[in-house]
Amino acid sequence: MLLLINKLIFAFTFNISLFLILMIGIQNSTNKKQVNLIINETVNLPISFIVGFSFISGSIVGSLISLNFKEKKD
Repeated sequence: MLLLINKLIFAFTFNISLFLILMIGIQNSTNKKQVNLIINETVNLPISFIVGFSFISGSIVGSLISLNFKEKKD
């Protein structure tokens, strides 16, 4: 159980640090686009933010899928 908690803490810490680096990196971004959702569109967002946030969310989902939540029976 302790290993599971350590993996979760590492995954979220790593992805939060990537998100902070992304926020610093997009300060001078001038290319902006709208994301077309099914219901409506978002505000103008920098392309680097859209790509970076997609990468980070995929990293979080991938790290959560790889965890084994079942307890081992002795």
